Order: sequence, then structure tokens, then C-alpha cells
Amino acid sequence: MKLEITVPSSISEIPLVNYQKFLKLQQSSNDEEFIAQKMIEIFCGIELKDVVKMKLTSVNDLIIHFKNIFAEKPKFKPTFKIKDLEFGFITDLENISFGEYVDLDNYLSKWDDFHKAMAVMYRPIKIKDGEKYEIIEYTGAGEYGELMKYAPMDVAISASVFFWTLGSELLSATLNYLETELKKMNETEQATLAQELNSEKSGVGIVQSMDSLKATLQDMTKLLNTDYINVLPILRSKQKKTKSN
Repeated sequence: MKLEITVPSSISEIPLVNYQKFLKLQQSSNDEEFIAQKMIEIFCGIELKDVVKMKLTSVNDLIIHFKNIFAEKPKFKPTFKIKDLEFGFITDLENISFGEYVDLDNYLSKWDDFHKAMAVMYRPIKIKDGEKYEIIEYTGAGEYGELMKYAPMDVAISASVFFWTLGSELLSATLNYLETELKKMNETEQATLAQELNSEKSGVGIVQSMDSLKATLQDMTKLLNTDYINVLPILRSKQKKTKSN
């Protein structure tokens, strides 16, 4: 019997929850054959027992397809819908609340929690006039966090890139400012500033803090340049198998 499957044509057709499932699997297993089969199961919505019946060439084609669509650079979307409920991105980042900032800082660090981050960044629109809109007040990620698991991956990825880019720009500006100010100071002034920052009196604490900021900035830059799905090991394994056959 011929197997019919629905293959997503772009990441906009893949919900966040499926990407989270795949990442968790990829992090917990080194079995490339199994990861390849589960990737097709998760993203195409078919059972594993049907995946193993597929031709090797078909599996290879699907792996390459998913590699290609996850290489897309989606444009930022200020609004999107889950079923009939429309969500809007935070409209005034300069006046973000302390609660929103703390929750974003916690949830943006792991893809496992990204649905919660989405519930901070995007909230239901209560008033809309053309392209202008007003979202509901933030009361925590719990109310819409579970629903955000079904946000399209193009929205989730573009939102993550937006915040990582914003964060790296802020860090870079902070580093440049600190380095400029430190150059203007003598040792006494540096020691005074260090005391104010609860660092070591010698001012070494400031340098250590700057080194930490630089390391954070480097990590964020790496994340911005990282593929969202890494199937290259699987591809190499499949290609070797094809050649041997």
C-alpha cells in the first residue's frame, strides 16, 4: 500500500511544539538513523512504523528538504493567529515591565521554555485599527503559554532572532561605553567605581565583569549564526549508506 504523507512546504507550517520535540530527541540520542526516522515522524505527522517502510532515497530527500526549509530566514511578524485568536507583539519595548523582562530573560535561554517566552512577547490583541493595535496587559506566561506551543515556527524563529539581535546590540553598546569610560579613569577612580559595583577594590572586578559581558556577547553571536536544525551528521550517514548499497 502506498504511503501518503503531508510534508510541510515551509517552517510556517510547523508548530513550535514539534520543533521542541525534535530538539529534545536530538539532544538525548546519538543514533542518527533513529533521529532521522523520528524527524520525519514528528514533522510529517506519521507513525514511526510507517517511516521505516519508506525507501531510503525518500528518507534522504526528506532530510534534505527539512534542512533547506530550516535554513530559511523568516521575516519578523508583529501579528499572527492561532485558530481565530490574533496575537500582537509587544508594542512598546522601551517601557517593558520588570515582570516581562525577568520572564523573558528566563524563558529565552532554552527552547524547551520558548512557548512561555512567546506568551510574553505576543499577547491577544484587544483593539486593532489598521496596522495599529493594543494587546492585553501582561499577567504572566501561564495563561497563554500552552497555546503558544502551536505558534508557527517562522514566527518563533524571527522573534528569537529579533531579541537575540537586540540583546547583542545592547551588550555591545554597554561594552563600548565601559571601555571608553575606564580609559578616562585613573586607578583611584576605577577602585571607587569597583566599590560602587560591589567588586574588588583594585578594579579587577570591573575587568572581570567586562570579560563576562564579552563572553556573553560571543555566545549570543554564535547563536545568531547557528542553524536551527542540524541534520548534517544524519545526511553524511545516509549518503554513506546509499553509496555502500
